[in-house]
Amino acid sequence: MTTRPTASVPSESPVPSGAPVPSDPFVPTAGDVRAYLRRIDAERPDRADAEGLRELHLRHLRTVPFENLSIHLGEDIVLEEKALLDKVIGAHRGGFCYEINTAFAVLLRGLGYRVSLLQARVFGPEGRVGIPYDHMALLVETVDGERWLADVGFGDHSHFPLRYEDRSDQADPGGVFRLVDTAEGDVDVLRDGKPQYRVELRPRGLADFTAGAWYHRTSPDSHFPRSLVCSLLTEEGRITLSDRKLITRAGSERDERILDGEDEVRGAYRELFGIELDALPVVRGGISDSNPR
Repeated sequence: MTTRPTASVPSESPVPSGAPVPSDPFVPTAGDVRAYLRRIDAERPDRADAEGLRELHLRHLRTVPFENLSIHLGEDIVLEEKALLDKVIGAHRGGFCYEINTAFAVLLRGLGYRVSLLQARVFGPEGRVGIPYDHMALLVETVDGERWLADVGFGDHSHFPLRYEDRSDQADPGGVFRLVDTAEGDVDVLRDGKPQYRVELRPRGLADFTAGAWYHRTSPDSHFPRSLVCSLLTEEGRITLSDRKLITRAGSERDERILDGEDEVRGAYRELFGIELDALPVVRGGISDSNPR
């Protein structure tokens, strides 16, 4: 049983001028990088440039599922880089934003990109932002000095990283995205004109996200303890398993069906997401929500 952190959810902080990147980021071994590239079926880019980043981002979304199974399997969620690499590579699992964006950041650093972890607050249905450290996104700098907002941990979102310096519409297979500066110095990420989340640009350390991850693992106000989701981008669209409901999207077509029995559910996890489960996750906090975030 994980002991609850004594720290509360961090309060908002002003964005300091010229904030430094937290020191001593985790550096993966050459073996870690090779194994990770095999995991996402990707070649090592010749340079740590924008083209390589776009390819890695897309392949990650198509191979590492956005999922919250650990919450409903009673597994610990450990925000440590090596543990997250073991989960994504060794256990062939995915995770929610803190897990898979951190793992992706480790891979990118191992390939020569500069990466900062950014805290973000997700907009709710009423248009209000959530708690600090509600979400994690990545600011990635290439060898050419270009900066990109990358996010492989927001479920149904952009397929490619967004050009950070660009404040015009950015067309993507996942929609039309726009970055909008706020009066406070943050950046709102809009999809098809609707705000998705607000990013604070001060670089953070992984430990800063501990309280946010605990909140989303345990709080009845978070949808994660009340819902079960495993979702993966595909070439045709997206596949999502929400409890026993399998949702397949291909272009404008959408198909839903309820899987019959534990064997069929286990088979779907194995064949569609590459996840082998000894026991099926059980939602105890409420009704599953099939909309991945």
